Amino acid sequence: MGMLSLPGFLSCGKKKDFSLTNEKDAHSSDSDENSERGNWSNKGDYLLSMVGYAVGLGNVWRFPYLTYQNGGGAFLIPYTLMLALAGLPLFFMECSLGQFASLGPISIWRILPLFQGVGITMVIISTFVTIYYNVIIAYALYYLFASFQKVLPWSDCFSWADEFCSKTRIVSDCNTTLHGEIIHANYSFITSNNLTCINGTINYKPVQFPSEQYWNKVALQRSSGLDETGRIVWYLALCLLLSWMIVGAALFKGIKSSGKVVYFTALFPYVILLILLVRGATLEGALDGIEYYIGRQSNITKLMEAEVWKDAATQIFYSLSVAWGGLVALSSYNKFHNNCYSDAILVCVTNCVTSIFAGFAIFSILGHMAFVSERPVSEVVDSGFELAFVAYPEALSKLPVSPLWSCLFFFMLLLLGLDSQFATIETLTTTIQDIYPKVMKKLRMPVTLGLCALLFFLGLICVTQAGIYWVNLIDHFCAGWGILIAAVLEIVGIVYIYGGNRFIEDIEMMIGKKSRLFWLWWRMCWFFITPVLLMAILVWSLVTFSRPSYGSVLYPTWGTAVGWCMIIFCVIWIPIVAIVKILRAEGNLVQRIVSCCRPAANWGPYLECHRGERYSHIVDPKKKKEHEIPTVSAIVY
Repeated sequence: MGMLSLPGFLSCGKKKDFSLTNEKDAHSSDSDENSERGNWSNKGDYLLSMVGYAVGLGNVWRFPYLTYQNGGGAFLIPYTLMLALAGLPLFFMECSLGQFASLGPISIWRILPLFQGVGITMVIISTFVTIYYNVIIAYALYYLFASFQKVLPWSDCFSWADEFCSKTRIVSDCNTTLHGEIIHANYSFITSNNLTCINGTINYKPVQFPSEQYWNKVALQRSSGLDETGRIVWYLALCLLLSWMIVGAALFKGIKSSGKVVYFTALFPYVILLILLVRGATLEGALDGIEYYIGRQSNITKLMEAEVWKDAATQIFYSLSVAWGGLVALSSYNKFHNNCYSDAILVCVTNCVTSIFAGFAIFSILGHMAFVSERPVSEVVDSGFELAFVAYPEALSKLPVSPLWSCLFFFMLLLLGLDSQFATIETLTTTIQDIYPKVMKKLRMPVTLGLCALLFFLGLICVTQAGIYWVNLIDHFCAGWGILIAAVLEIVGIVYIYGGNRFIEDIEMMIGKKSRLFWLWWRMCWFFITPVLLMAILVWSLVTFSRPSYGSVLYPTWGTAVGWCMIIFCVIWIPIVAIVKILRAEGNLVQRIVSCCRPAANWGPYLECHRGERYSHIVDPKKKKEHEIPTVSAIVY
């Protein structure tokens, strides 16, 4: 007997299926408003996924360092201003855009076909970033496993250490008084003759803490530079495989499964941060660390330096994950009338408060480390990898029951990295779903797992002995200018070509009519302040470009060239797609350009019941998309 199907519409976007096979897509359920793409099971799933995406490793290791470096508490002034002027306007724009059309970062450019290459750029950059980001998660996994020992392996100079390893500073030479004359002598001569050094003349030998040597010699087995690839570090490769298995397991049903996982991965890091803060605050020297972070060391005169404002703007920009495509992808699974305005404000504020809160937890323990080692706090403060995998592990190793605190810290890093990774992979799968909806409806699980497997193999270069250099190279180039270029074109295209007022009318279809006063601030930001700020940051970054390095190791010329090739590969699709669109349009050159600057015939709300009079003309999404390039390969051919 053949399959009998009698679909009947129950409500907006829902069909009653009388199919005898009752085959369902795991990505959608009976309660979904959009039965084809699926929706979040509830508002909490969405909000926690957004918080998890925005709150990542940078909140723990970059923001506290920048605050300390740029005037302490005074840095919060430009940071808050940049949140209001650049971060929040772009965040709100992307959330509204994805929710309005229920489309991913490439298909969303039906709004402006000429700029569809911007969406492709976002997806390619997200692909590059997800490769190296999971390697950092693998580092956290390795340190987590290494913490399950009675004595932390980086707590002292063990068999793997060399002669430069020391837990304390070693005096090399100094000035002293001998027979009434001041002489300069090495420290061994001074001690053998029971002499004392004159204050202010002591020179110390260049030594490395055990945690630093453990990071380089044991965890990474770091080579001398990018030229020396070396072998694959097998235990890092296994940790990388495990991290991809965790991501694949969490996403095998799409947002229906990841939306539940984030209740743990997004919330539990706050519990650990609170535990670390309470423990850190009870330690000797903690107050010194806090004062360096946001206390008496605050320097209001720092606000006169342009570099401080640039750091505030870039930190907000990257911390909120705007222009990566992820915000559009996650918001596309919202119900049409969800209040995306309040969501945007809530997530942005949560992200910034988390950064400030994390700073207290980090610096209280770093202050204790400085106290124990009898050094200034400034000498134990590092940024990036050094803070997460050298300075902080060193501080934790000095605490009673150090394995417990180490396990908690690296478990927190693992969770912070994972929920950001979930959203990035969901960005890629959403893009595939928009291009091949029938394939994803039937084969979501194999496609997701296949994507994770492919990205694992691509990431193996990052777990070689030169792996850290590749991680740093991709981060330096792909997570920098490409995102800024995409963000500038995104806001210019939507506000100045599609029309800012028209976009506001689209938003009001979702959240209801608002007063002119309500939109005054958003108009000021979208039409002028935000694009000018983004352009200023982009130009500043290009003008102040310096050859990439990792610590004291400079990259070879070919390494810098590879970095430029990566960023060119990311952004080259913007002009290529624009040219192809113009060539495929009809009329003379001006008419073709004008045609490509108009929304595609199928642009608008995904479901017919939401289109109203403004979009009553819309073409059925299932029909051939006249203005949209369905695959990247179509661009070439």
